[in-house]
Amino acid sequence: MNKFGHKIIWFLFAFLAIGVSLYPLLYGYLAYIGVEEALRSRKTAELLASVVWNTGFYTHISLGGIALLVGWLQFSKRFRNANLKRHRLIGKIYMIAVLISGLAAFYISFYATGGIIAQLGFGLLALLWLYTTARGFQAIKNGGISKHETYMIYSYAACFAAVTLRVWLPMLTTVFGDFILAYRIVAWLCWVPNMIFAYILVQRKNLITI
Repeated sequence: MNKFGHKIIWFLFAFLAIGVSLYPLLYGYLAYIGVEEALRSRKTAELLASVVWNTGFYTHISLGGIALLVGWLQFSKRFRNANLKRHRLIGKIYMIAVLISGLAAFYISFYATGGIIAQLGFGLLALLWLYTTARGFQAIKNGGISKHETYMIYSYAACFAAVTLRVWLPMLTTVFGDFILAYRIVAWLCWVPNMIFAYILVQRKNLITI
């Protein structure tokens, strides 16, 4: 692929990451004007009234949005080489956001629409996100730059599931005409292909595999 093609892909990658990262702001606005209940209409009244669930939900989408917003920039080699201190600062922000958002995501996965299939999909995604990020942090603390990069590629691939979910869900809902079926599929489709892509990228970059 030529340089122009790479630039197009990089622009699309950044555009989608930034765009979806702003979703929590939209959600807050929808809550303010009273549209939020329409978006969460598939949840029970008891769950919507739960302070714990609401805290977990808003914590996940807010800090997950921050992780998505700052994480994409870490993959720019030019930025990384020219701004090492900022790279480290952004990395700390990303890891803290993932730790809190990931724990919240694991909690709310038990209440995912679509039953056990969706719950398992989102629960495993949350655990994978936490695991790869923690291993990436451990690797850089031990001076393992290549291993750190490997784990962080997988970590952001898990984070990017927020984007791929919003690409796949409306398509699958339209194809099947059944939101619940589409949601069960997307609970896995939003991140499994991302992990495969991350594996291929790690192989192409000749990084340490895990």
